[in-house]
Amino acid sequence: MEEPIEPSLNEKTANYDDAAHANDEKKKVILEACGQGDLDALRALAESQGGFLTDNIRQQAWPILLGLPPSHDKTESGSDGTPSSPSWESLPRHKDEDQVQLDVNRAFIYYPEHQTEAQLTHHKSLLSTLITSLLRTHPYLSYFQGYHDIAQVLLLTLPPPLHLPSLTHLSLLHIRDFMLPSLAPAIAQLRLIPDILKAADPPLWQHLSSTEPFFALSGTLTMYAHDITTLGEITRLFDVLLARDPVFTVYLFAAIIRSRRAELFDTPPDEPEMLHSILSKLPVPLDLEGLIAQAVALERDVPPRRLPSWRRGVSRWSVLKTGRGGGQQRREGGQGEGVEEQGRVWFERQVRELRWEEGKKKVGRWVWRRRRPVGMVGVAVLVGVLAVLLRRGPLPGPVVSGLGWVSGLLVRWWR
Repeated sequence: MEEPIEPSLNEKTANYDDAAHANDEKKKVILEACGQGDLDALRALAESQGGFLTDNIRQQAWPILLGLPPSHDKTESGSDGTPSSPSWESLPRHKDEDQVQLDVNRAFIYYPEHQTEAQLTHHKSLLSTLITSLLRTHPYLSYFQGYHDIAQVLLLTLPPPLHLPSLTHLSLLHIRDFMLPSLAPAIAQLRLIPDILKAADPPLWQHLSSTEPFFALSGTLTMYAHDITTLGEITRLFDVLLARDPVFTVYLFAAIIRSRRAELFDTPPDEPEMLHSILSKLPVPLDLEGLIAQAVALERDVPPRRLPSWRRGVSRWSVLKTGRGGGQQRREGGQGEGVEEQGRVWFERQVRELRWEEGKKKVGRWVWRRRRPVGMVGVAVLVGVLAVLLRRGPLPGPVVSGLGWVSGLLVRWWR
């Protein structure tokens, strides 16, 4: 068998020159799309080999993809990235600030590299200020562990004036489901993964049928920022995650699962713990470009609307359905409300829906424990009152107390 012929030095140099020329041409195209605000072009470029190529270009492209108005300039923040207005410091403490500080203390482990102790302390101070200012300004949002990993990527990539507005838009319009007071919407997103596999790869879906998709929680929750340990890889991935609809994180994990097909079939299906252990860690090395291409193809071939869990389990107010692809943002976003205010409106509607679902479950359990035919009229009245009140909004304290008193009367009556 003949040995493969190594390219000559001249051929290698020519290939490098061709690649460099192609990159230069791509940079021009990206910057032109940024200048024109051409979202469709930017989304296509984000998916292409290498994404936006450099952080200098990302500083122009990411804000456009996030939907930031062009008015965010250097007057909005100090030169070190600290919000210039001290007003947030006078706001009440957010309930999750202690957890924020614990996570910030563990930040910047992998990157940036070769930091001095003083530089690390400075970065941690900026990160703490960034997250705390956002939470105090939007106190209804709930912090989740791993949020600091996402904020860290924005802080290290974008210029200081864009840190807070970018994180705010991302929180309200891209990862809002994870900042609700319940994990239920995050779990609903994970339920899409088995549906994708069932449609795209039935044998693999069957092989993993005994394994719950909780192995994907860390990746999808943190936009993979908790699991990818190099800044170059995570910023390249953010190019496409910011360019596509929020549901793309789920399709990306489905692509990751399929990329490990051989390894998974080598593990018996009756060993769910072992399968979970394999899937809870990203493959090494990570073929980002290949996985992005596979995820794009998966979403094209198996669109969300075809997934049973999309129809049954994902709220109409979820970021998955109010984003660009869901259409809700286009229908409701142009009613004089700011984008951030619209995000809050959707947040509150989803909270109301969650409370209604939780209320139904509690009433159902209570009815089951106290079931007797003679009490069904009373139960029907109570459920009806609860339904009307919950649909109007969060229940005031006196109303909750009143319902508890009525419930107590019914219970004593049934006894």
